[in-house]
Amino acid sequence: MQNLDVSTVVFAVVAIFVIFKLRSVLGTRTGAERRPLDPTTPARGDPPVANGNVIPIGGVARAAGAPPPPADRWKGFAEKGSPLAAGLDAILAAEPGFSAADFLSGARAAYEMIIVAFAAGDLATLRRLLTPDALANFATAIQARKAAEQTMKTTLVSIDAAELVDARVVGTTATLAVRFAAKLVSATSDRAGAVVEGSTTTVVDHLDVWTFTRQLGARDPNWQLSATEAVH
Repeated sequence: MQNLDVSTVVFAVVAIFVIFKLRSVLGTRTGAERRPLDPTTPARGDPPVANGNVIPIGGVARAAGAPPPPADRWKGFAEKGSPLAAGLDAILAAEPGFSAADFLSGARAAYEMIIVAFAAGDLATLRRLLTPDALANFATAIQARKAAEQTMKTTLVSIDAAELVDARVVGTTATLAVRFAAKLVSATSDRAGAVVEGSTTTVVDHLDVWTFTRQLGARDPNWQLSATEAVH
């Protein structure tokens, strides 16, 4: 065997040591490694982005290539191809989590809460359920009743129907109108307790259209009453 130069042996030993340390630190590729993180791609678990902004709360955007909503998505709420259906589509496009059934369920609950709160003069409850303009109108009526030293009592007997009659989106504001058919017992009494309007025993049918509004993409999922109209 030829004599090896001492420096050659030293360099060989150093090279073997460096390779060993690199393998121990970096490991070897097996084909199952995660790809390097792309800063332009959302990490798993992060909210999806659209046009550089986080998608607003209210639903998850439909993924590219996903099947479109079913053609009969508004069955029982609006006729296919009607202006009402088009308005509901506009709301759904802005908030994919929107449900007409859930909205009407909430509208029924709001109907009862509002008429009871109005009769009791409960402005704190009304403030949560009404837009500022609608609240001002209700507050004026309540103050007039108090000034006349009158009290009002209303009992909801039943809500016989609640159907959507209009839906639209203007800018970022969504509007939904609901026609309520309900039975109420309502009476207004003076300071002495004498009934001056309505009846404490007679059930009266009421047909009204209530309009609710909401800012699309807002964190608060609740709709607020913006207007009421009696239907004759």
